[in-house]
Amino acid sequence: GGSVADLIAEMIVSQNTTTSCGRVGQRKVANVRASAAQSRVVRASLLQPALSSTSISALPKNVTPFAPARIQRRQRVVRAAAGALDSKVYDAVIVGGGLSGLVAGQALAAKHGVSNFLVTEARERVGGNITSMEGNGYVWEEGPNSFQPNDAMLQIAVDSGCEKDLVFGDPKAPRFVFWEERLRPTPSGPDALTFDLMSLLGKIRAGLGAVGLFKAPMPAGKEETVKEFITRNLGDEVFFRLIEPFCSGVYAGDPAKLSMKAAFNKIWSLEAEGGSLVGGAIKLFQDRRANPPPPRDPRLPPKPKGQTVGSFRKGLRMLPDAISKNIQDTIRVNWKLTAVTKDAAGTFSLKYDTPEGPKEVKAKNVVVTIPSWVAADLLRKQSPKAADALASFDYPPVAAVTVAYPVSAIRDDRKDANGVVPGFGQLHPRTQGITTLGTIYSSSLFPGRAPAGEMLLLNYIGGAMNRNIVNQTHEELVAQVDKDLRRMLVKPDAPKPKTVGVRVWQRAIPQFNLGHMEQLDVAKAGLREAGLDGLILGGNYVCGVALGKVVEHGYELADTLAARVKSSSSQKAPAATSA
Repeated sequence: GGSVADLIAEMIVSQNTTTSCGRVGQRKVANVRASAAQSRVVRASLLQPALSSTSISALPKNVTPFAPARIQRRQRVVRAAAGALDSKVYDAVIVGGGLSGLVAGQALAAKHGVSNFLVTEARERVGGNITSMEGNGYVWEEGPNSFQPNDAMLQIAVDSGCEKDLVFGDPKAPRFVFWEERLRPTPSGPDALTFDLMSLLGKIRAGLGAVGLFKAPMPAGKEETVKEFITRNLGDEVFFRLIEPFCSGVYAGDPAKLSMKAAFNKIWSLEAEGGSLVGGAIKLFQDRRANPPPPRDPRLPPKPKGQTVGSFRKGLRMLPDAISKNIQDTIRVNWKLTAVTKDAAGTFSLKYDTPEGPKEVKAKNVVVTIPSWVAADLLRKQSPKAADALASFDYPPVAAVTVAYPVSAIRDDRKDANGVVPGFGQLHPRTQGITTLGTIYSSSLFPGRAPAGEMLLLNYIGGAMNRNIVNQTHEELVAQVDKDLRRMLVKPDAPKPKTVGVRVWQRAIPQFNLGHMEQLDVAKAGLREAGLDGLILGGNYVCGVALGKVVEHGYELADTLAARVKSSSSQKAPAATSA
């Protein structure tokens, strides 16, 4: 039973722990410091928000985004050059300079040799909401906090030239779930049978269900929620003590609404393919042995062992900075797309508002990687059907609160023999009376994240079941986080925390609820019916919310675009003739 819970938890973590953020407009707040107000989003390896935010920082001095000055200068040069844009037809335009758009652009150029393309971004910089910040001895993320180091992430690190800056968390560091007034480690290897987060009966129930001996059959023709799928297969204890807090940490969602097939397809497929979770895992192993994947790129660094997460030496921002340097001549920032149409010849026309005035760009192929609700507004005139489907996706609010305490303020039983607080972080089931969704031990996870003697914590509140956070002040959110932490991690008599940053995302990550994939199909069909076939929808609401998924999606987009460019070129090539 314990090993099964470990398998399921690990698969969910590997599929979705570190998710990608969307883009947003910020609500004005009087106490936002100009020096810390540039594009704030916060996320961590156990939860990721995205979209529509307000932010503050208690560190107004010496706080800068990690986007280096040379990147900012380069973008100013690109903006100035954009005014002289010629009338040529581009092979592709990628709308949205977030991670999927950047990966697609770099792969187009480096992997496929396509150079006649643009990446356009409405904001002042590329990288989406990956925003590493530094100030007063702290390094913190105001976007994704980390990533699962799968081969896609390692590949993009190598391709962009920043593989030497990779850093990884300690794979032996525990993850915790708060249950019955205690922080309890989740199962990991040798302790899979002895961990105390689940009872013996709960472990037996999970084990029998996993092998198919004690579970109801998969319902025919019915899309199950995460709650329905897990309780049917593994029982209530696995759901309430492991999966429900992971759903809160990954999606900030409601597992009674999240689609198992859409949100956690890898696990859903195990039962669908093998009749049970264990049967599916065995079949998957057999299939991989019979059909091994292609040889691994020898340039890639070795995969870290165990359950760990990765980042870069100076934060995640190093990745988009490196990519933008590689394809800087193709990037246009501060370009807001206002309309897209397609003529009878199949050429797209994209109209932009830019610092140099209105611009119009012609392209054979278009990929739109902006958030679904932004795409809905853009496409409503051409296809109300597609716009309605895209607008139906839910983005609940999430608040990200970054605070610091003296290490002496952390409870002694949370420290090891050297006085260090080990661990990735902790998750809080909704049944345990804690408002905060999850907490990341930022200064324990990666080196150099806080001054000596301090512990930096990223905390997340809100989500699908607590939308009222948009009506709370930042001071109230910090107070709630502090109250929760004193019940679990921090000594009751500890001094007040230092507020490093607060951001409220009024529209956070997309919820893969029941009907999500069907609505996505409706949107695609609506575009075809409106004559916009060839316009590709992309982004985390399409591929999944984990950074690794977003990067894989970017490579796939590049493959699709390159194939179309090649096909178009071959059709126009003159037929060979003999003398």
